[in-house]
Amino acid sequence: MTMKNDSSVIEFILMGLTDEPELQLPLFFLLLVSYMVTVMGNLSLINLICLNSHLHTPMYFFLFNLSFIDLCYSLFFTSKMLMSFISEKNIISFSGCMTQLFFYCFFVNSECYVLTAMAYDRYVAICKPLLYTVTMSPKFCSMLMSGSYMMGFAGAMVHTGCMIRLIFCESNIINHYMCDIFPLLQLSCSSTYTNELVVSIIVGTVVIASSLIIFLSYVLILFNILHMSSSKIWSKAFSTCGSHIITVGLFYGFGMLTYVKPSSAGFVGQEKFFSVFYTNVVPMLNPLIYSFRNKDVKLALKKTVKRITN
Repeated sequence: MTMKNDSSVIEFILMGLTDEPELQLPLFFLLLVSYMVTVMGNLSLINLICLNSHLHTPMYFFLFNLSFIDLCYSLFFTSKMLMSFISEKNIISFSGCMTQLFFYCFFVNSECYVLTAMAYDRYVAICKPLLYTVTMSPKFCSMLMSGSYMMGFAGAMVHTGCMIRLIFCESNIINHYMCDIFPLLQLSCSSTYTNELVVSIIVGTVVIASSLIIFLSYVLILFNILHMSSSKIWSKAFSTCGSHIITVGLFYGFGMLTYVKPSSAGFVGQEKFFSVFYTNVVPMLNPLIYSFRNKDVKLALKKTVKRITN
């Protein structure tokens, strides 16, 4: 895909998270801590899953991919945001902006599909335990993840391709800390109808399809455990599903707060604020949620520490 079009704009200026000087330093250190925790947390979880054979199961295979995507969020976006606090002018080239947009769409779409696959995995594990090994075979799990990344790639290509077609001829100042779809559409001199239609179709399809599968999976899980008399089975079911439900709630919750437009004039400020949670806080919390609520991860951590110290 070529990065050239008929625009007179060859670079963009990112306004950053805030233009208030007194907030620059506190926000920089806050985001720096968040960045370090996110990178260390997700790298640690990835290494634990790789190094401990008892974590080589479908559930942790999906968790490995979730951590990989969250790690990429931080490396691609949080690092760039941190640089904007110490740069006099946060300038990004047209091709750099389109590349950033592509990877953002790719990671967001892929995470939707990964979370959906994780919900299906929990459904099979709880509702069809005798068929779990056969159904969630390594080949099928690999196909699910390959499909997730391929669908994420396709969606990102469409969004980026439609954005490259637009003409930018006047302002080149993006009122955001990264190249996102809606802030870029506001700068276009040409019609954005096609872009808005594509966003509605792709985002609507991805969100509705993934939400429906996740919802149906948990409805069937709930229906199944209600017919179980053992409190131990109830506890195990809720413990294995609890972390995923929290992760899904955070991901979709902050996603809706970021992109569902209110009628108020302060939408842009709200979008940037909630986008920080979407791209920084959620990736930081995911490994913590799965670590604190998971006995297998705790056991793997103890084994790894013992292996290193001995």
